[in-house]
Amino acid sequence: MNNDNIKKIERRDFLKKLGVGGVLAGAALAGCRREVAMTIAADDTVKDGAPDGEMTYRLNHNTGDRVSLLGYGMMRLPNSGGAIDQDAVNELVDYALEHGVNYFDTSPVYCQGKSEESTGIALSRHPRDSYYIATKLSNFSPSTWPYAESVKMFENSLKELRTDYVDYLLLHAVGGGGIPTLNDRFINNGVLKYLQQQKENGRIRNLGFSFHGDVEVFDHLLAMHDAGEAHWDFVQIQHNYVDWHNKEGNAKRSEYLYGELERRNIPAVVMEPLLGGRLSHLPDHLANSLRERRPQDSLASWAFRFAGTQPGILTVLSGMTYMEHLQDNVRTYSPLEPCTDDETEQLLHTAALLDRYPLVPCTECQYCMPCPYGLNIPGIFKHYNKCVNEGNVAESANDPNYAEARRAFLIGYDRSVPKLRQASHCTGCGECLPHCPQSIKIPKRLHDIDSYVETLRAFKNGF
Repeated sequence: MNNDNIKKIERRDFLKKLGVGGVLAGAALAGCRREVAMTIAADDTVKDGAPDGEMTYRLNHNTGDRVSLLGYGMMRLPNSGGAIDQDAVNELVDYALEHGVNYFDTSPVYCQGKSEESTGIALSRHPRDSYYIATKLSNFSPSTWPYAESVKMFENSLKELRTDYVDYLLLHAVGGGGIPTLNDRFINNGVLKYLQQQKENGRIRNLGFSFHGDVEVFDHLLAMHDAGEAHWDFVQIQHNYVDWHNKEGNAKRSEYLYGELERRNIPAVVMEPLLGGRLSHLPDHLANSLRERRPQDSLASWAFRFAGTQPGILTVLSGMTYMEHLQDNVRTYSPLEPCTDDETEQLLHTAALLDRYPLVPCTECQYCMPCPYGLNIPGIFKHYNKCVNEGNVAESANDPNYAEARRAFLIGYDRSVPKLRQASHCTGCGECLPHCPQSIKIPKRLHDIDSYVETLRAFKNGF
């Protein structure tokens, strides 16, 4: 193995930090057994049927909660005719509870504002002590920053969820806009103090935050914890084998984020274990190397196993729209088989190889939408990433498959993204930038894609 490709990782120290050797003992102690909110699909190797084992659980030392390692992200619920299919949601929730999943994560803004209501309907059919509800104070818009509006949002969450209390309440997506925005949303208006009071009153059992963006905000919130100005019972971070050593900085380097939480004994909740589904659809040469080692396992299960291996992870969220995805993820954690030393090295090597591909790290969270000029930003990035993964982005006209790649890219682009919503219509206004949890330089990436498209269109001999 070329250690340079693993970004100079010191194998023994890394595995010690991961806690591979001690995770089994920790899991057993907890009663045991790796997407915004966004995972998604397992690949075509998903097996049918229910898992044979029992769900792995992790112990929340703050409250004694025995939390399933697999958490259900209620961000991408099944729909029919543009509306949430409540019968399908009920069926998925029933199956999840039956197979040991007891952590359900939602938000006032998910599913066009309908996720909390649907989640409340599905869960309220079961005993309240059989599940944990996580929701968020999603006061993104300045119109919701005033104290009264934020309080109204929290109270409405309880109503929609049909409950008297929330088990896990998060300050949603802190980091965007830096510390000034954090202060405007939660500190200067007294909202954090209000939430702390609700925790004292038992209406919030665990208080934490989900982190996106500027790592200075992450460090600032932990400094508040250290100084006794706030107590974080848990923190939600983006974590997967690509982001463990992401070269773009601490904001996405989950090695740093996880390490800071572990040092303070703060449980971590994982979002984006599949990086918006991309780790379940790897380029063939990378996928085949994983399948050779574990032929019966889905690509998604590799990513979930990596995320679940660290003992400080409380639960790993997956936005499961379809039953086969739920079954595959339940199987992965029933029980968890932690990654071995060699498997961890292989995943980190896979991440290093993925870094050679010019993918846009878009997870299709839709936070950048709507674009004031009508662009389908996630759709553009999705098509581009799909073509890269399928080898349909040729570097030059001298490539043997240039004509085929050109045809596939252009036809697919026009079919998936209407021309008036394509990258050529980006004005570079930058309104999308502060809303992107991945800190993507959206106008620049759109300009690059448009330049590539124009190069393809100018080449007349491909068709």
